[in-house]
Amino acid sequence: MASTFSPTSAARALLPASTSRPLSLAAAASSGRIPPSRKGLGFRRGRFTVCNVAAPTAAEKEATASGAKESQRPVYPFAAIVGQDEMKLCLLLNVIDPKIGGVMIMGDRGTGKSTTVRSLVDLLPDIRVVVGDPFNSDPDDPEVMGPEVRERVLQGDTSLPVTTAKITMVDLPLGATEDRVCGTIDIEKALTEGVKAFEPGLLAKANRGILYVDEVNLLDDHLVDVLLDSAASGWNTVEREGISISHPARFILIGSGNPEEGELRPQLLDRFGMHAQVGTVRDAELRVKIVEERARFDRDPKAFRDSYKEEQEKLQDQISSARSNLGAVQIDHDLRVKISKVCSELNVDGLRGDIVTNRASKALASLKGRDKVTVEDIATVIPNCLRHRLRKDPLESIDSGLLVIEKFYEIFS
Repeated sequence: MASTFSPTSAARALLPASTSRPLSLAAAASSGRIPPSRKGLGFRRGRFTVCNVAAPTAAEKEATASGAKESQRPVYPFAAIVGQDEMKLCLLLNVIDPKIGGVMIMGDRGTGKSTTVRSLVDLLPDIRVVVGDPFNSDPDDPEVMGPEVRERVLQGDTSLPVTTAKITMVDLPLGATEDRVCGTIDIEKALTEGVKAFEPGLLAKANRGILYVDEVNLLDDHLVDVLLDSAASGWNTVEREGISISHPARFILIGSGNPEEGELRPQLLDRFGMHAQVGTVRDAELRVKIVEERARFDRDPKAFRDSYKEEQEKLQDQISSARSNLGAVQIDHDLRVKISKVCSELNVDGLRGDIVTNRASKALASLKGRDKVTVEDIATVIPNCLRHRLRKDPLESIDSGLLVIEKFYEIFS
């Protein structure tokens, strides 16, 4: 007996029964696989709308977070890091003002670069996000809203469920595929049901958070291109089979690497707001202290973390206070002019160096509890803001950071 051919059934036959691709909202709602409160989140039959029904509710998110916290490997406390003050300061300033643009950490192997970056997780402050949104949308700022949230706001919806969540830190593995980084589209759903069933990638998860790339100088060129595009525009666009989806991807880019393993592309290096150089600790007493502290942590991570709990909370309060007071910090016009003069005389290309130095000095003043930038604040941050922007001279033996300091004192004296 001849059977009728159905393109939909033929397409579905190609997929395994246990496929984990997201359902459309209509299909999920009719099958009872999502709660009634989640139905109708922007789905319209016959129209392309981005949908991600796998996004958890607030209760689910909290339960998952607490379960993950118990099962995940313990993180070394930031307050317990010995030395490496330059690296720690750059990281803290970027948490206080994310618009600084991230930090590139270069140094010898085994100097605690990755440990320090990952220890930042405990200090990250809370932000307001829309419940169940995979892009960590800000309910008040259209620039960092996902497509569905923005559409609802434009339609006058004032009943968006809002909660607070910690700023996320996302690790970008060197072997990640472009689809995993950018996200991908379920073509079968798009063709058969007219739905853009978008599976968000790491860039969506990192929106309003931190994207960390260890050994960034070994990252494949095609992923570097993706990062450059997103870092420049603050948006990630996925183009597949004539279908286009864009979502916000504003993140603090943090990279670490060993200069002996290769240089970073100048285009990507310029995207990092600050540059920190890390060296091996030479003082014997300090080295012994680091070894002992690490042994204590490995022996009993919980007890070690508890011993630094008070210092961690104090640092967390200091960061929260600095973030809230940042808008009140002022910098004199005369100091702005001198900063730009330093950049000009060092032949720094573009104006990114001027902008980052102004922002970093304000963040440092706020961290110290002041509402006015001083010359000392600028002297502290300007080498980290300009060092990686100078043109390389292969015959020059002096460190580029020292060149910046020399020019600074020449102009500011």
